Formats: sequence, structure tokens, C-alpha cells
Amino acid sequence: MPAALAHQAIKGRADMKGVLQRALPLMLFAAVMVAGLGLTAKALYIPVKAEVAQILLARAFEDSVDQGTPVKPWSWADTAPMARVSVARLGVNEVVLSGGSGEAMAFGPTAVLDDTARNVTVLAAHRDTHFEFVQNLRTGDKVTLERIDGTSEHYEVRAFETVRWDEFGVPDHSTGLLALTTCYPFDTDTPGPLRRIAWAQRISD
Repeated sequence: MPAALAHQAIKGRADMKGVLQRALPLMLFAAVMVAGLGLTAKALYIPVKAEVAQILLARAFEDSVDQGTPVKPWSWADTAPMARVSVARLGVNEVVLSGGSGEAMAFGPTAVLDDTARNVTVLAAHRDTHFEFVQNLRTGDKVTLERIDGTSEHYEVRAFETVRWDEFGVPDHSTGLLALTTCYPFDTDTPGPLRRIAWAQRISD
């Protein structure tokens, strides 16, 4: 190879190396930005999904009341609204879902028991989301249960109980009871056998 061409080739490789060296920080910055955006999107996905789900559930509850029959919040849902539970003092308003499945409980309180003959209803939800408010309930608090048939039942919190999950039971011959149940204690995410129950008695409208 002639000396001039060899010199030009060496100079070209040197120039290319210089370009790559100058571009490397920008490439690294771009990679960090893309990774950061990915992590941010992943972090936002769950809360955004939860907010959207609550909007769809509220809409499904209103549609269920209007039609007098359960309306699924989304087409593939294995559950539907059956009621709405509220506590005015705490500003609580939660759509209650039918079925009692773990999937349903991810989106709201579920009806573990709904004995309309005795008017005994047991609702369950997670302690760190929809039933987080149970720890702030007090004796005498008023709880309202609005059903999709348009009726409303009013209750007053009378007592609290902490029991193992396999020792929980509704008192025999009881009527007009509403139980709000969740995991206990409240200040941990560690699964455990204890459940906190707020017992409420139906009162006149």
C-alpha cells in the first residue's frame, strides 16, 4: 500500500475512533434515559391501572343500579358490582364485588357471605387498600350498604374482634349484621392468620 494511502487509512480510523469516543457519552445517556423511562412506566402502571379500574367499577355500579342487574366493569371480568359500602365520617365509598375471589379482591371489597334471608353480610378486602379504613372505624360509626336493586341498608358499628381466619364465624341466629373483615395487624404486609372484624348492626333508616 502506498504510504499516502496508508496514512489516510490510519487517519480515517483515528477519526472514527474519535467520533465513537465523543458519541459514547451521548449513547450512554440515551441508554440511561430509556431505562429510566421504562422503570418509570412500570412503576406507574399499577397505580394507573388501579385508578382506571375504580372508574370502571363506579360506572358499572351505576349501570347495575339503572338496569337492576349486575353489569361487569369490563368484558373479561369474573365479577360484577353487587353493592356499595360507605362510611360518611371517614369519607369512604367502595364498590362491593360479588364472588369473593382473590382476583375480585384485587379491585375492591368482596361479599364472602350475603344471606338475604337473615340479612347477614360479610365483606372482605385487603388491609392496605380498600379496607385500610377499618383500623380507623369507631364504635357508633354509621355504615351504609347500597345495593344494585336500589335499596339501602344502614348499620351502626357495635364491636370489634380479632380472630384467626379459621375461627371466624357469624353468631348463630343473628340477623341484621354486617361484618367488615380484613387481615391484621395493619402495619405489615406479611401474611398472617389473624383477621380484624368490625361488627355492625342494622338500624332503622
